[in-house]
Amino acid sequence: MDSQTAVREKYGSIARSVTQSQATACCDPAMRCCNPITKDLYNASETGVLPENAVLASLGCGNPTALIELREGETVLDLGSGGGIDVLLSAKRVGPTGRAYGLDMTDDMLALARENQRQAGAVNVEFLKGEIENIPLSDNSVDVVISNCVINLSADKSRVLREAFRVLRPGGRFAVSDVVVRGEIPASVRQSMLLWVGCIAGAMEESDYREKLVTAGFVDVDLEPTRTYDIEDARVFLTEAGIEVDKIATQVEGKFVSAFIRATKPNAPCCAPGCCDIAEARA
Repeated sequence: MDSQTAVREKYGSIARSVTQSQATACCDPAMRCCNPITKDLYNASETGVLPENAVLASLGCGNPTALIELREGETVLDLGSGGGIDVLLSAKRVGPTGRAYGLDMTDDMLALARENQRQAGAVNVEFLKGEIENIPLSDNSVDVVISNCVINLSADKSRVLREAFRVLRPGGRFAVSDVVVRGEIPASVRQSMLLWVGCIAGAMEESDYREKLVTAGFVDVDLEPTRTYDIEDARVFLTEAGIEVDKIATQVEGKFVSAFIRATKPNAPCCAPGCCDIAEARA
């Protein structure tokens, strides 16, 4: 099974679980990806105005909507929108003249998100089916790209970042929460920790993330750690995976973090068609 199929099946199952039993998506102990990764990401003022299932289906590692300024009338795109919590929060902030898109490849998640949209009465929201490696929107069509612990699940992260760059308007902002690794980690330990942190391994090393953003064309790249995963939080999981926690603690401590990652698409150059001619005429 390839990684994309695994992700689709896993999150489809979660969506069905939330819809059928109203169980919190990441509080099923069998999933082994619960606290502290997904807890306390949204405050009561945010969750209190959303449909319950949008909150229950939240699977992120951060709250990108709280860490980026959204303005009235802007267009926002959420990559891997799941049950729609970040899309619905964004829609409120951009107001009736703005628009919020959610992109997800999982039919069950899309159905859940659209039902949450209906319950929230959000008319400036649209959920799209597609892959984050192939965004079904035109060039230069959105002001802000957000994502919540999803890019780390992609097998082609460079393409995801290039696609985000493509759909952003000049001056547009990239603002995502994601899991990153800081420094060298033994391969077996890295795999086990990331299975615990993100349920499906795939987080990039911090410098690699920065490099891929720059290669895609972004400027003003900034990575701000928002939560560090403590080895004690993963002790039970790692022990069950056959890893002697005390022996590897010093190799792991402080190296797996959720981070808020910001970057900007450069503004169009002055010499866009007609720009320089006008400037020269005024000189």
